[in-house]
Amino acid sequence: MHGRRRPETKKHDEEQTSQQEAGKTGILAFTIIWIGQMFSLLGTAMTGFAMTIWAWEITGQATALALVAFFSFAPVVLVSPIAGAVVDRYDRKKVMMLADFAAGLPTVAVLLLYTTGHLQIWNLYVTGAVSGTFQAFHFPAYSAAVTMMLPKKHYGRANGMLATAQFTSIIFAPVVAGLLIASFGLSSGFKTVMMIDITTFLVAIGMLFFIHIPRPPTTEAGLKGIGSIWKESLYGFRYIYERPSLLGLQLTFFVANLVGAFGNTLLAPMILARTNNDSVLLGTAMSAAGVGGLVGSIVLTVWGGPKRRVHGVLMGLVFISLFGSLVMGLGRDLYVWASAAFLALLFAPIANGSSQAIWQAKVAPDVQGRVFSTRLLIAQISAPLAMLIAGPLADAFFEPGMRGGGLVPIFGWMVGSGPGAGMGVMLVIAGVLGVAAGFVGYSFRVIRNAEDILPDHNVQAAASAGAP
Repeated sequence: MHGRRRPETKKHDEEQTSQQEAGKTGILAFTIIWIGQMFSLLGTAMTGFAMTIWAWEITGQATALALVAFFSFAPVVLVSPIAGAVVDRYDRKKVMMLADFAAGLPTVAVLLLYTTGHLQIWNLYVTGAVSGTFQAFHFPAYSAAVTMMLPKKHYGRANGMLATAQFTSIIFAPVVAGLLIASFGLSSGFKTVMMIDITTFLVAIGMLFFIHIPRPPTTEAGLKGIGSIWKESLYGFRYIYERPSLLGLQLTFFVANLVGAFGNTLLAPMILARTNNDSVLLGTAMSAAGVGGLVGSIVLTVWGGPKRRVHGVLMGLVFISLFGSLVMGLGRDLYVWASAAFLALLFAPIANGSSQAIWQAKVAPDVQGRVFSTRLLIAQISAPLAMLIAGPLADAFFEPGMRGGGLVPIFGWMVGSGPGAGMGVMLVIAGVLGVAAGFVGYSFRVIRNAEDILPDHNVQAAASAGAP
């Protein structure tokens, strides 16, 4: 007979379901996501390297590479507020799966265009914009998922694991892509890289099927932000504005990223210009950066980060700017570039992981999608501006000025002259400003004491629950 289920049976089923979901969360489930993301990041980085080589071969201009970077990155920043609202409204696992799938489709389009002989430089602007739009959904969904899947004590290690995946791709992607292009030629190597990328994003999507991401409980902060999609999109700005410590941290990143974007945009064309388009040498320098990042990520994973995470953020930014821009611009050979890249990326996981851990601990879980997206916008909106400025400024002013022009007497003693020297000068200037931004952060109490001023989100929730 079919009748009402006995209470003990229902209780048993609920316990079994809870156990099954628990088995799909925690550090094991996070590791499954991490493996998928590592493969996806590897494929994406290989494609980015191959596109850089192709674009430089076709145009020979820093502006073209800067525009590719701009159109790929700008949508990530501009779409972030809406993406964050979507992440908080819907199942974060499904959002991640759809974002991964949609972000990978432009790679398919590039492969088809290249295979048929129709790929042009402007196609990379369009496909980069489409991919960047959907990548905007991935960061807040992933960051918020970590908070729900792991206890606070594992935040630093989880961020270290993600950084390990990122820098593993930086190590191997340039080497593998560079060797494929050098071995098979630009045409066949380019196609092979695209096929690898398509395979890796399918692997990343498949890994997500095996895990469970719990829905966050509703908090007081979450109730305040409920409304239309537009209201929820803007709530992240309000949340950060009402907390000066969070705002101060993000404004520090805003300045550091503004000057750092000059270095990121000009690094590849500077090395190519100074080495007569040697893609293997460029790949070696970029791989050295990846090794440094990997070492830093492993240190962060084992260590968990400094007890005062704000020191990891501010001093990390200082060392990243010092080595990644200033010393890199001064360098004139592989040994200096590789060493500087290694040291700069050694500190990147510590700076980013420390910052991420602060935000994951302080922001209520049910609004993290919106707040993290706004956080990304504030910190990174300066980067697209720098990308637009860097290329034309290098091509029209600094490069001609350092090839026998009026800038040689001023900067020639530092960086030499000839192709690439003008971009070297720009990197040096960016490095000095980036170092200054990190130290200026210490001068503001709301920044250096952010961890003491802001209570953890679980403390806030407990206080609200105990209020009469």
